[in-house]
Amino acid sequence: MKKIIVIGSNGQLGNCIRKIAPDFELDYEFVFTDSQTLDITDETQVNTFFNNEKPDFCINASAYTAVDLAEKESEKAFAVNADGVAHLAQACLDNKTTLIHVSTDYVFDGETNLDYSEDDFTNPIGVYGESKLKGEELALEINPKTIILRTSWLYSEFNKNFVKTMLNLFSQKDELGIVADQYGQPTNANDLAEAIMNIIDAPTKTFGVFHFSNYPETTWFEFAKKIAEFSKSSVKLNALTTEQYPTPAKRPKRSTMCLDKIEQTYKIEPKHWENSLEECVEILSQ
Repeated sequence: MKKIIVIGSNGQLGNCIRKIAPDFELDYEFVFTDSQTLDITDETQVNTFFNNEKPDFCINASAYTAVDLAEKESEKAFAVNADGVAHLAQACLDNKTTLIHVSTDYVFDGETNLDYSEDDFTNPIGVYGESKLKGEELALEINPKTIILRTSWLYSEFNKNFVKTMLNLFSQKDELGIVADQYGQPTNANDLAEAIMNIIDAPTKTFGVFHFSNYPETTWFEFAKKIAEFSKSSVKLNALTTEQYPTPAKRPKRSTMCLDKIEQTYKIEPKHWENSLEECVEILSQ
């Protein structure tokens, strides 16, 4: 039986993998870790853990994701998103482990009207994106048996995310302003978890960078409108410009990613974001 280590199992993606793990327990043994049981910024701790466990696959679902706070805490962001990834990549190399590392659309600057392919020029405009890009580069440099999955606008029934924040605000407010000029692809973390397990199950592996999200693109405003519709909320939503809603960290204006490569390579067909969102809102409304 092959062993899968899930790093960051208390996060959104980690919880989604934990939820579907029983479906795969005939073929895989899962070991779930969090920052308390495995600190990936501690190289010695990582090496000891991997030497003891000898995993076949490592899913790195951990990250420093506080986009705005990262502008003040750049050292912490880089420690987790870059140095920590390097430690995992080296431990995976030493133990012949395939690393599946989750990254972000924020490695792009968003200054284009075309969908980003995996080979397009990266140019992050904030510390969070810079730290995630550095993690990608270190992982691929250290361990060629690495699969990078860039995703975007992740949400689920677990932890803090845009969908849960909106549902909470809908219950408290009669009117909300939502940014309407930033474009991207909302992604249900449950769909990402399934995609990762499909990759692990694939008989042959193609390594490198892949994009995975739901499709097609939308704006935060349209996203919020659908959340309101599916939750039957009567809240009034007003469209704002980025200038009307300033944040410490700049966001890409349009970070829409092309999904052709993962479809063609691993036969993974992403779902329409509205369908996946409706499923999530239904779970959260129970």
